[in-house]
Amino acid sequence: MSEATFYDEIGGFDTFRRIVHRFYEGVATDEVLRPMYPEEDLGPAEERFLYFLVQYWGGPTTYSDHRGHPRLRMRHAPFAVTPAAKDHWLRHFRDALDSVDLTPEQDQRFWDYVEHAAQFMVNTMD
Repeated sequence: MSEATFYDEIGGFDTFRRIVHRFYEGVATDEVLRPMYPEEDLGPAEERFLYFLVQYWGGPTTYSDHRGHPRLRMRHAPFAVTPAAKDHWLRHFRDALDSVDLTPEQDQRFWDYVEHAAQFMVNTMD
């Protein structure tokens, strides 16, 4: 019998889908983040991020199956990820987490990861 993952614990694919969709609703109108997405349609970026998070937290490996290793710093290198961009990103992710029903412990675990990941992605101070 396999052990339940965090992915399972918080509600599986549907919960992740709702979090990521809410996040991208914020990105769509954000004056700092939106220019970092070259595609007119944010749908493909939303899907990539959804499958990345699903896989990271123990769900299906769809992300790696289609895109290989995440290589997050490399994939984000063309974009100036500033401390301000990080703060905007975190604001939208906080809103997304607040939009789903997580326990305080689940929320904190997810938020700790998100804060660390956001800081890791900063690649310029300008």
